[in-house]
Amino acid sequence: MSGKLMKSKKDRYVFGVCGGIGEYFGISGNLVRIIAVLLSLTQFPVWLIYIILIFVLPNRED
Repeated sequence: MSGKLMKSKKDRYVFGVCGGIGEYFGISGNLVRIIAVLLSLTQFPVWLIYIILIFVLPNRED
């Protein structure tokens, strides 16, 4: 794990949440996106967690 969990500036498609989670855990942001899509096919409320993280996670400054 690398530092604090923040939204990504480099690996972002919409808000940088999945890219930031990927950078934090040292994995690809695309892998996080695939996992999120697969979880959204179940009853798990991924969309709600994503919306909360948009407002909670700070933007990366570098």
